[in-house]
Amino acid sequence: MKTELLSPAKDKITALAAIDCGADAVYIGAPAFGARKNAANSLDDIKEIVEYAHKFWTKVFVTMNTILTDGELEEALDLVKKLEPIGIDALIIQDMGLLDKLIQTKTNLPIHISTQCDNYLPQKVKFFNEMGVSRVVLARELSMEQIRQIHSENPDLELEAFVHGALCVSMSGQCYLSQFIGGRSANRGECAQPCRKKYSVETADGKVLKKDIHALCLKDFNASNLVNEMAEAGVYSFKIEGRLKDTNYVKNITAYYRQKLGKGASSGRSIYPFIPNPEKSFNRGFTEYFLNGRCDCFNFESPKSKGEYLGKVVEIGKNWIKVKTNKSLHPQDGIYFEGEGFLVNKVENDKIYPNKTVNLKIGCELYRNFDSEFDKEVSKPVKRQIKIDVNIENNLITLIDEDGVTLTKPLPQGEKANNPEKMEENFVKQFNKTGEGDFYISDIKIAAELPFMPVSAINQLRRELFKDLMTKRLKIYNSNIKEIQKPLKYTEYFLKEVDYRANIHNKSAKEFYEKCGVKVVEQSFESKRPQKQVALMRCKHCIKYALGMCKSPEKLVLRDSHNNIYPLKFDCKNCEMSVLTN
Repeated sequence: MKTELLSPAKDKITALAAIDCGADAVYIGAPAFGARKNAANSLDDIKEIVEYAHKFWTKVFVTMNTILTDGELEEALDLVKKLEPIGIDALIIQDMGLLDKLIQTKTNLPIHISTQCDNYLPQKVKFFNEMGVSRVVLARELSMEQIRQIHSENPDLELEAFVHGALCVSMSGQCYLSQFIGGRSANRGECAQPCRKKYSVETADGKVLKKDIHALCLKDFNASNLVNEMAEAGVYSFKIEGRLKDTNYVKNITAYYRQKLGKGASSGRSIYPFIPNPEKSFNRGFTEYFLNGRCDCFNFESPKSKGEYLGKVVEIGKNWIKVKTNKSLHPQDGIYFEGEGFLVNKVENDKIYPNKTVNLKIGCELYRNFDSEFDKEVSKPVKRQIKIDVNIENNLITLIDEDGVTLTKPLPQGEKANNPEKMEENFVKQFNKTGEGDFYISDIKIAAELPFMPVSAINQLRRELFKDLMTKRLKIYNSNIKEIQKPLKYTEYFLKEVDYRANIHNKSAKEFYEKCGVKVVEQSFESKRPQKQVALMRCKHCIKYALGMCKSPEKLVLRDSHNNIYPLKFDCKNCEMSVLTN
């Protein structure tokens, strides 16, 4: 079964690099209304990305996954109408008001339901499937068994799941802490990441259990060892997080998962000038999160990149250190230790010279979070090309690509070659000079005598045939492969009423739920803060578990650097923790 590798892109350069590195699809922000406000892209750039991607039958998804005000809704709908003729392959949305408008306008764009919709419960995924959406992006917190159950109940629905990258400690779409603290809503693409800040963990009566730790900070997701199991459970699309990550990060991680997943849903091969290694890209340490049960997913030490393990400090001099490691270090490498870091000025005789005074001890563990030599290798261009076989017989030349797309043209006529063997040798040599083109020749079979053709004529023939073959590929993609959204319909929701956690931020969203048989008792948290005590976060990460207090009846709170207190609520039956308003 083919799978899809879905890569992030903050901009055009990163999107094109992800495609070259083997992505079957990329997701990128629209000019507005994306959940990463600082990663918006122009319509012209998106059009250029689409035109390049479709050569390889790679798809382009556009994110418009924030909640919208009434005033923004019409603007968003107008933007969708501009995106559709560009040829994007899907729209990723969160706002049910926008979905309501798209139902009414009978959009042809495939609709993907963002993970921001908190797609954790099987009932919610089934609801969206019965509506007729093309895909649901699953919550990160799901176990393998839960994914398997969702797939068994919705075998015809495409399921997308995260496989790598940063983790939100709160269930997506259910985090209101940033909005509560400073009015920057995660659901509006403005999250200030308060989960990466320091907190003290205290008992309700003021006893400090842990002072100034990153209590809500998680490691980064890495499910690379479980991709086959995830595919068997029903995951079709494997999503890399990172629409704010740099191009080299996206190249390295895309290449790594391309090799892990093997041949995907798109075309072509990529040859990398580097050996992909996720430890060499930004990471806070890795976790498989809850795919196979609860594990140590937290990183209380620091939200900074940790990188790859080097070894322990074995000797310290006046302005140098020695580390027991099997890895080579280079000037300008970045080194991490215990939440701190330094750059390598030089390396001589196994001595490492830091660029500043550092407080290290014998036995301290060092990590490299920036490998300068690896970064140079990853920065080199990667070219993606589609395989072609060439057959010449009966005065016809036929090109067959790896997807079975076939192009047949008459062989140019001309005077007989004086040296047929030399002519055939020249023809094969020139036809294999694909260089930076979109195709490469796998095999050439010649079962006919070639006419005399100068080198320039052979090269011109190759260029014309490749151009015509690409035109045919694009035509086939647009007519036979490009997905069209089936008619969407309102269906009964699995709850009878919803509150602020449904993120209803406009009238159309309210009307949508009412059409699905739901009573709306509260608008979004961003519209009006609830007067009662409510959950600012709902998490699978549990501080009691992390502190070895799993069965303790002790009531706990978090205290931030401004002395604000956030009570913690523990739902041990469902193995969840909530951060509450004070």
